[in-house]
Amino acid sequence: MIGTKFAPNFLKNKSMCRYWILFFAIVLGGCNYVSIEQPKFHVLEGEDNLQIRQYQPSIIAKTVVESSDMDKASNEGFRRIAKFIFGDNTAKGKIAMTAPVTSSEERSEKIAMTAPVSMQVTGGKYVIAFTMPSSYTLVTLPSPNDDRVKIEQLPGKKMAVIKYSGTWSPKRMQEKKDELLNWLREKKLKPIGEVIFARYDPPWTPWFMRTNEVQVEVE
Repeated sequence: MIGTKFAPNFLKNKSMCRYWILFFAIVLGGCNYVSIEQPKFHVLEGEDNLQIRQYQPSIIAKTVVESSDMDKASNEGFRRIAKFIFGDNTAKGKIAMTAPVTSSEERSEKIAMTAPVSMQVTGGKYVIAFTMPSSYTLVTLPSPNDDRVKIEQLPGKKMAVIKYSGTWSPKRMQEKKDELLNWLREKKLKPIGEVIFARYDPPWTPWFMRTNEVQVEVE
């Protein structure tokens, strides 16, 4: 979801650098990548790097960014949601009672990280989203302080997915999108909605070691 010029921009932008370092320090957890929670699914069918998956219901935090530049949109969306996850939130249901007055107590909570980070383009706008840990419900998940970050409950979905390594360039993503859609046409499966791009790795991961996906819901 981030173009080939992202790496130098990333290094120059100290604010974004801090968020990415925090994010992937937690995500990688001392390189214990497999312990990071990912959206739950089971594979219905597949061949090579192409799969049809049935995903379980989930909760996401998402934000919509208007921009003509994919790099800028991705960075801004990531920054908004990272702030929410790292404590820029108000925990729900935590009310401190005192006598003779009643007061509400706000607290910040750090939310465990999940992978991947996803992005989709819809109506000329970029939608960046993180899946929330499965331990939360809509009631227990803290509320974002930034009203541009929205919490949404997603139903279970059947998704077509192509997994690949390599760069996050628009050209590379378009190639994989076309490959996925061609595969669906061959299988006579109809895609629904917008295509989603998902990345699992930090920007400094060598391109040949990255795990990326293109996903789209199918009927």
